[in-house]
Amino acid sequence: MPPPKPGVIPLAPLKLGDIFGGAFSTLGRYWKQLFGIGAAVYGGAVVIMAVTALIGYSAVSGHLHRVVSLSADEDPVPSDVVPMAIAFGVVWLVAMITFAVATAMMYATVPTVLQEAVLGRPTTFSLIWRRAWSRVPAVFGTVVLTCLIAVIPMVLMVVGFFALIIGAITLSQGDGIVLWTVLGFLGALATAPLAIWLWVKFSLAPSAVVFEGQSPVAALRRSSQLVRGDWWRILGISLLAFALAGAASYMIQVPFSFLGMFSGVIGGATLDEDPNPAAIIFAMSGYLVIMALGQLIGQFISATFPQLVTGLLYVDRRMRTENLGPALAEAAAVPPQYGPQYGS
Repeated sequence: MPPPKPGVIPLAPLKLGDIFGGAFSTLGRYWKQLFGIGAAVYGGAVVIMAVTALIGYSAVSGHLHRVVSLSADEDPVPSDVVPMAIAFGVVWLVAMITFAVATAMMYATVPTVLQEAVLGRPTTFSLIWRRAWSRVPAVFGTVVLTCLIAVIPMVLMVVGFFALIIGAITLSQGDGIVLWTVLGFLGALATAPLAIWLWVKFSLAPSAVVFEGQSPVAALRRSSQLVRGDWWRILGISLLAFALAGAASYMIQVPFSFLGMFSGVIGGATLDEDPNPAAIIFAMSGYLVIMALGQLIGQFISATFPQLVTGLLYVDRRMRTENLGPALAEAAAVPPQYGPQYGS
């Protein structure tokens, strides 16, 4: 007798087709909740970043206009450059924090939806929003701790890259430049395998935060426990999910790029011979809106599908190692004749 399937997956250890089929089924059945929250958080993030950029522009518009108006043989003065650099730094910082919170919200939303999808229960936007938002701080902490894993390889890679660039610009072949370049790239290559191993080891932590209400550190320990003995399989399935999401995101953004370029050409044709920065921004507004919409949809796919797969891997590992099937069947009110089949 096949295992029961009250929701998007059978309540038994999952095969590759079950995992990806369940992810696609969840997108199909709960697209309103997923896309609605994705549009709200990423759309809100875009609005916040746009407002911040406008405030920054209004604060340094005079400095920007003077710098743009300089002739080719004139250099900008520090009194113009420093305020522009500070404004750019503030806008960048706000953008990074906003984007991180939006991503954490999606990382919390996907497992929250999966809790209902696995059991085949209907849900609403408001219910998913409330439950996911309550877990955002813990998910944010988990994501930050996980991202810190990649800091050392990234820093070493940046060191090697900048050393290479400095050497190319200055045409310097000194021992110092060569040494920093070699150390940077070799250090990144040496630490990357450890970073990948730890990333897979802790990849189930966001799901543990939502499904079990774990704290960030406890979720990392829980993920390590569940991944043990199945590291290579989780790595392969996760990479495949990211590849599919990346390809889908790219295919979605291509038509938006063409539309954006067309809009940009039309807007550019309306500019005078000597336009001011405000006129340039206004002329490019159509291009920016179209590209932002494409980025929004692409980011939704990139942030949602891999997390659906990761969440189903979490459920699969618990069914394999903890015989979670009977508990899920009871929660889904599956007839008892299916009970003895789990874990077989």
